[in-house]
Amino acid sequence: MNDSTPLNALRTGVILVAGGSGQRMGSPIPKQFLMLREGATILETTLRRFTDTLPDAEIVVVLPAAETARWQAICRERPAIPFHRLCTGGATRFESVRNGLAALGPCDLIAVHDGVRPLVSSALIRTCIATAAAHGSAIPAVRPADSFRTVDASGNRIIDRDTLRAIQTPQIFRADLLRAAYRQPGRPSFTDDASVVEAAGTPVTLCEGEKYNIKITTPEDLALARLLVEAGLVQTQN
Repeated sequence: MNDSTPLNALRTGVILVAGGSGQRMGSPIPKQFLMLREGATILETTLRRFTDTLPDAEIVVVLPAAETARWQAICRERPAIPFHRLCTGGATRFESVRNGLAALGPCDLIAVHDGVRPLVSSALIRTCIATAAAHGSAIPAVRPADSFRTVDASGNRIIDRDTLRAIQTPQIFRADLLRAAYRQPGRPSFTDDASVVEAAGTPVTLCEGEKYNIKITTPEDLALARLLVEAGLVQTQN
């Protein structure tokens, strides 16, 4: 890949990380398998957003070992679920993404996305691809609306919220950069792929995220996502 490569010629691989247990959801069913709308689970909706936007992309879904059979059963019941490859996650998100990288074939760019962010738009995916193609990475970020304070043993102090950003996915990188970054040992500070790439010595580039690109982790998140879909404020199908 070079700076003159047209976007439609870039091979993009996608890793959907769906390794959560759903403890904060308080459901016996892991959150990625809960229904977002009639006839479609959260994970299926996320998967379809990427297959609709990037029909030629190779997609790997990373699941806990204990949940692969459940997902395979859902796919058998719903043959319209888009084709994808399946791999088993690890004990941490870092290990799960590393397993996903091993399962992914050759590509120019790699997108890593939370399987429980089903409201991501095609426009944001394309923006991230264009940014990563130009700069080597693309990290969607949104400005916070709330005020923030830092708290420590000496008390608490206001933080200038103009210096803060809430980080989202998909995080997209040049494939060689991401693969090289994931060869280093995992650390507790690796909360996302941007932190892994930065630790390997490569700065990352932010791009504008989306207000409704929420990560569903609690019952309140799920209720909000369903409301946004029902109200037509977001699209889950092209």
